[in-house]
Amino acid sequence: MAQQNSFDITSTIDTQEVDNALNQARKEVAQRYDFKGAKADIDFNRGESTITLAADDKMKIEALWEIVQSRLIRRGVPVKNFKAGDIQPGSGGAMRRVITMQQGIPTEAAKDIVKFLKDQKKKVQAAIQADQVRVTSASKDELQEAMRLLRSHDFGVELQFGNYR
Repeated sequence: MAQQNSFDITSTIDTQEVDNALNQARKEVAQRYDFKGAKADIDFNRGESTITLAADDKMKIEALWEIVQSRLIRRGVPVKNFKAGDIQPGSGGAMRRVITMQQGIPTEAAKDIVKFLKDQKKKVQAAIQADQVRVTSASKDELQEAMRLLRSHDFGVELQFGNYR
């Protein structure tokens, strides 16, 4: 029997890098002229994997989210895995926005990945394993071609390939 080669598709976020990016964003907000004297808070809840932004008005919330995104990108954190919620009125006339972090591949995206690989008529098999997808094949060339195809398609989350053997 031929040897089976495989790789895993995951989508993880380094929470320490997120924390570092948020600290940099807080420092930038403290220095920016348009935020002088204004209320602007960035809270990170590791347990719930959420970032809560609070500011005086909608414009400042959007500016705060732009600052956070730029800091995340500079630190190499995939922004695609963050889902920004609606801007909601908070206490004291302030506005707030909750951004959720997606750790792992959601079930729907995993099903889309498996279906996408089957539709490509490649000699690879894909199996969903909790929050990741394992792709196996007898040919390493087929696996590399599958990686190339997956990189070219958007599944709504940042894909990382690992455990290649």
